[in-house]
Amino acid sequence: MLNVVLFEPEIPGNTGNIMRTCVATNTKLHLIKPLGFSLNDKYIKRSGVNYIENCDYTVYENIEEFFSKNEGTYYFLTRYGHMPHTSFDYSHKDEDIYFFFGKESTGIPPKILKPYIDHCMRIPMTNKVRALNLSNTVAIMLYEALRQQEYRDLLREEPHKSKNFIEES
Repeated sequence: MLNVVLFEPEIPGNTGNIMRTCVATNTKLHLIKPLGFSLNDKYIKRSGVNYIENCDYTVYENIEEFFSKNEGTYYFLTRYGHMPHTSFDYSHKDEDIYFFFGKESTGIPPKILKPYIDHCMRIPMTNKVRALNLSNTVAIMLYEALRQQEYRDLLREEPHKSKNFIEES
């Protein structure tokens, strides 16, 4: 199973977008406090539209609580990573995989990253940008893992239209 872990997220719009992406990809979301917003925030609801009610998520008081309750393979997206996100094998569909993303202002603290340095990665980009938007990064990472897993049980066609929709229009 794929999992997204947001360490102390600060921007409600990003988290709302990520919730929507998690619903679209059957991915569980883990939120580690403190959160920079309330989960009832109107900005989360606007970003997540009406999909948030279908999001499978858990909120943790701190990172220690998360680690005590979740086992699997942990990957950390960080500007300090030395390998591109495509360097890892996520193809094992039965493996619990956790992708960690840090808070928008400061990322994931080095003390958390240090024990997992071999699983720290970054998405390649120019030197003109420090980091990509958090919700974009989550989407890029999830879809790379899903591509390697041949998109599991995700729909490849619009379920509400006939295959000849464009020709019939």
